[in-house]
Amino acid sequence: MTATISSADQLLEQARHDGIEFFFAMFVDMHGKPCAKMVPVEAFDVLMGGGAGFAGFAAGPLGQTPADPDLIAVPDPASYTPVPWQPGLAVVHCDVHVEGEPWPYSPRVILKHMLDRLADRGIVLNVGAEAEYMLVRRRADGGIELADELDTAKAPCYDAKALTRMYDHLTTVSRYLNTLGWSNYANDHEDGNGQFEQNFRYADALTTADRMIFFRYMVHTLAHRAGMAATFMPKPFANLTGNGLHLHSSLWDAGGRDLFTDHHDPRGLGMSPLGYSYVAGVLDHAPALVAVTCPTVNSYKRMGVGAPQSGATWAPVYATYGGNNRTQMLRIPDAGRVENRGCDGSANPYLAITAMAAAGMDGVDRGLDPGEPNRDNLFLADPAAVAARGIAPMPPTLAHAVDRLVDDAVLRDALGKTPHGDYVDYFAKVKRDEFFAYHAAVSPWEIDQYLTLY
Repeated sequence: MTATISSADQLLEQARHDGIEFFFAMFVDMHGKPCAKMVPVEAFDVLMGGGAGFAGFAAGPLGQTPADPDLIAVPDPASYTPVPWQPGLAVVHCDVHVEGEPWPYSPRVILKHMLDRLADRGIVLNVGAEAEYMLVRRRADGGIELADELDTAKAPCYDAKALTRMYDHLTTVSRYLNTLGWSNYANDHEDGNGQFEQNFRYADALTTADRMIFFRYMVHTLAHRAGMAATFMPKPFANLTGNGLHLHSSLWDAGGRDLFTDHHDPRGLGMSPLGYSYVAGVLDHAPALVAVTCPTVNSYKRMGVGAPQSGATWAPVYATYGGNNRTQMLRIPDAGRVENRGCDGSANPYLAITAMAAAGMDGVDRGLDPGEPNRDNLFLADPAAVAARGIAPMPPTLAHAVDRLVDDAVLRDALGKTPHGDYVDYFAKVKRDEFFAYHAAVSPWEIDQYLTLY
């Protein structure tokens, strides 16, 4: 692992040491899709002096039309990441600028703005991410099937045989994570057939978001090279467990003191009053927050459903918290951190962390208390009984979640303003268009259900 790089000179020195010939100047659009230009090291001064230019309208939803000036991707030297499977190539994550100013539609810029707010208060947000994905292949008819045709067990989680069959892929990813200094500490077959999770150590929020983008890019690339496809889609198979992106968060002061841990916690979870207020804030904003943490039509096919044929759903149905209880939206697995299970594989990590942090800090600022931890198995709870306890259910569709998001003043403020209005309204328009495009499509289910019914 290289030392932290903070300047163009240090970046060039490290790149020469690593034998780098090309850089990918990389940024993401609203959906989290990585966009890049490949810049030879001979043009390093051009890249670092003026950035890499892009036609913003062509890149994805980034607040531009064909009439707008170029997006300029300005590299962050600290994000330098050599590409382990492609010697001579490195990725530098970029902040998007337009006409010399940070572009407020850029997800990385939005997160940095939130982190600056926290820094002004002497607070550091650390985040760990657990990304689940499936390995699949395309069928001749255009559909998908599991890449491992033998992975058919009813309870495949932790299955050593299935893990062995994907050993080459998993160990390659693991080695590369450790080559990068990310401290891979576990690799396992998850609850769905064909589903895997590979974990790396937490870091500050911006670093973790950058790493998530690179991790997904790496897994996609390596799967493709092996004749497979990787998918982080929340629910690629109706009958199997979906793909989550569980975010573990904690707050620290600028001196490195953990603000969440309290070993004298009377509730027995090892959380401080500030930590509980953070939890309460996330729960209070949960019905709006999920529009950002579960941002696709497909997300809501993962949530709020019964157990699939393989394993359990593991996706939260209600906005609740508890200890080491995976039926809750927020789980406190041990002292000092909170796991948000209400986030899935389609989330843009920059936007998801921004919104989650804003919700939690609102709880801190208002001194909210989440009450006693929920110890029930909420997957089996009677919905009427849960409603009678005042527990909020998750929105049933993306459209419902977006309606809650646009009415949430805290998340509106956190996602910031643009030259054309609040970012949240732009986000909502893109997502509503996505929902209604889906809603307008006629599905095989509708044909089967209605074609000759009447």
